[in-house]
Amino acid sequence: MASFLLRTSAEFVGVPGDERSLMPQSMRALVAGEVGEPNDVLRLESRPVPTAGAGQALIRVKATPIHASDLHVLRGRYGFSPEFPTVGGHMECVGRIEALGPDTEGLKIGERVVAVAVPAVPGPRVAGTWQEYLVADAHRLLPVPDRLSDSSACQLAVNPLTALLLVTRELDVQPGEWLLQTAAGSTVGRLVIQLARHLGIRTINVVRRRDAVEEIKALGGDEVICTEDEDLVRRVTEIAGPAGVRKAVDCVAGQVGAQVSQALAPGGEVVVYGALSTHRQTDPAALTIPVAARSLIYETKVVRGFWLNRWFGTASPTDALRALSEVRSLAADEVLSIPQGRPFPLERFTEAIAFAETPAHGAKPLFVFEDGRDSWVFDTATSPER
Repeated sequence: MASFLLRTSAEFVGVPGDERSLMPQSMRALVAGEVGEPNDVLRLESRPVPTAGAGQALIRVKATPIHASDLHVLRGRYGFSPEFPTVGGHMECVGRIEALGPDTEGLKIGERVVAVAVPAVPGPRVAGTWQEYLVADAHRLLPVPDRLSDSSACQLAVNPLTALLLVTRELDVQPGEWLLQTAAGSTVGRLVIQLARHLGIRTINVVRRRDAVEEIKALGGDEVICTEDEDLVRRVTEIAGPAGVRKAVDCVAGQVGAQVSQALAPGGEVVVYGALSTHRQTDPAALTIPVAARSLIYETKVVRGFWLNRWFGTASPTDALRALSEVRSLAADEVLSIPQGRPFPLERFTEAIAFAETPAHGAKPLFVFEDGRDSWVFDTATSPER
């Protein structure tokens, strides 16, 4: 009840004495009116609270992250483009079910759930998460246990799922095998290390900076290559020996991605899931991996892509929920450690986005809504005025 009293503009309807029925008619949403730099095009707006249809649930959002891909969507640099104006946040959130639409089974009002807002490609539009309430299809909702914090739960459906799919589905890496990965210090890279250690997979981890080497080893990485002062191809040969490495994941592309493909053993495969080397590149023609044709042809190597949106477009709802349930269990059992996010209230979105754009910011910025603020500790840099 206290969180409702913080509102000044919303009107409520409901049955007196029934706290759950006090449903606001309007909500705050962070909306981009057109393609452009996020802080130029985003505006905090008041919108009607949506209504759940058949097979859907109305979610009151508690926390939702700001991913780099969310910002690229607004800039028009990502693999899909929503219809503008659009509510930002096209990835994930955690919240509680406020209402169920007709014929919605398997869920309960008041249940805490992760909402997967990754648009399937091909597939229908999905509501953005940077708003106080959203409607989601039931097959896009995953109940989460209380022992998972809001910070961990709201980050389950993108990076941990990507790590799991890359290692176990896309490449099917077996215990004892080597897995070569770039961007080992990234969020997905760290999760890959944790998952590989759990599964008995040996990892060769590529980093850019010498000061990151000991950190990756402490996390459980078996071997670390620093491209600042080491030759990637030569070091892979030294580490893996004559048999070489047959499986790799790359999040860098560019010259580093080319070196990864060159370092593979004959018949090896690299799955490319990102292009950090071209993070600020605006020309699509410059997003390249200059692989050597001789290596691909005569050693029959494979370079292919992975994109979570397209995986959701091909996986059945049952398979998707099964994979998400596996991620949930790994996180709940502390096999996968999801770093604590840094909370921001929605009205301070310019600061949150600036923080997301800061190199090596160390924590995922999260929008935290009034319903969940009491469970967070805000530092002086992010604490909302009260």
